[in-house]
Amino acid sequence: GVGMGMTAPVSITAFPAEDGSLQQKVKVYLRIPSQFQANPPSPSDESIKIEERQEMTIYSTQFGGYAKEVDYVNYAAKLKSALGSEAAYRKDFYFCNGYDPPMKPYGRRNEVWFVKE
Repeated sequence: GVGMGMTAPVSITAFPAEDGSLQQKVKVYLRIPSQFQANPPSPSDESIKIEERQEMTIYSTQFGGYAKEVDYVNYAAKLKSALGSEAAYRKDFYFCNGYDPPMKPYGRRNEVWFVKE
């Protein structure tokens, strides 16, 4: 019953298939606003869980526009290529992040994050 508004970024956990495409399972993370961090309201929908995200170090790339799945896949491939074989990061998932509301037409920010091992 408490409205918290949207926060940024909205993070979607992507699970890549062998060919680089994304599997049909996803996990969406929304940040709980600061004023609710200490005591977040309980979700009324059983499919919504409150999790504390562990501290992580990431490799990141940023791009603009209205991001689609193909954009995240392409930028993940570019980040993988830029990192080469020396960087150790999780290969079983990565984060697709959007920072802007849908009605913002210009100056949009999107990121792909690989979690450093």
